[in-house]
Amino acid sequence: MKNSATKWSSLIKAEAKRLGFLSCGISKAEFLEAEAPRLEKWLNQNMNGEMYYMENHFDKRLDPTKLVEGSKSVISLLLNYYPEKEQVDDTFNISKYAYGTDYHFVIKDKLKSLLTFIQTEIGDVNGRAFVDSAPVLDKAWAAKSGLGWIGKHSNLLTQQVGSFYFIAELIIDLDLSYDTPTTDHCGTCTACIDACPTQAITEPYVVDGTKCISYFTIELKNEIPSSVKGQFDDWMFGCDICQDVCPWNRFSKPHQEPLFNPHPDLLEMTKKDWTELTEDVFKRVFKKSAVKRTKFTGLQRNIRFLDE
Repeated sequence: MKNSATKWSSLIKAEAKRLGFLSCGISKAEFLEAEAPRLEKWLNQNMNGEMYYMENHFDKRLDPTKLVEGSKSVISLLLNYYPEKEQVDDTFNISKYAYGTDYHFVIKDKLKSLLTFIQTEIGDVNGRAFVDSAPVLDKAWAAKSGLGWIGKHSNLLTQQVGSFYFIAELIIDLDLSYDTPTTDHCGTCTACIDACPTQAITEPYVVDGTKCISYFTIELKNEIPSSVKGQFDDWMFGCDICQDVCPWNRFSKPHQEPLFNPHPDLLEMTKKDWTELTEDVFKRVFKKSAVKRTKFTGLQRNIRFLDE
């Protein structure tokens, strides 16, 4: 059985690589003991703000066996989204992950292919694919399976690669060979904490969601409070500051996924172009982008807030 688990794990990792994933790690599907008090404390301090979905399915969030019946293994996968080119200097910024086609669609297709491969090669295996659309603690599972460590900015970090990647999972009912966590390499560095314009990283490894620029520009549905005026550093959708300043991201290499390439107009648009944005241009530039989450009116609100 042990030999089969090792063989199957190698097979799955090789196929993940072939499908374009950056890396693949596997851990045993079990209760996330260390995460439980951390998540509870974070929620009790209302650091989720209007992200009420974080309060739902507390048990399922911590225990994949409650989420996927009979599950034995969590396969964690990373997919690079670091772009070759970035937006022009004089502009309102969009988080790099939203440059191209919405990652949910891109990754879901790859995960379905991987699950089909497992079923074809190994046999009757059941499971579900997750791309941050269900109560799964992506970063905790990726760290548990040795794909990196959770940095002081609460993002997953990998030594040779940095942090500009998506995390996804396949939770399946098959025993596999399990990886072990890596060590923390943040050391005494506080670059991310020092650089955050809204002081959202309240202490190392803890981010107050209600202070994060990404929260204000994407999750918050009401008007942005005037108390944070002038603190957004020209970010109109999401924010990459804590990742941009991280020394480990010196090693980021451009992705090889054509679907993540931006619309040709996006990178050239200046502040003037954004303030004059029409709904037609919005629909054209963000046709398949994650920016559609905030809708045209939401992006307009963010631009107004930056431009006033």
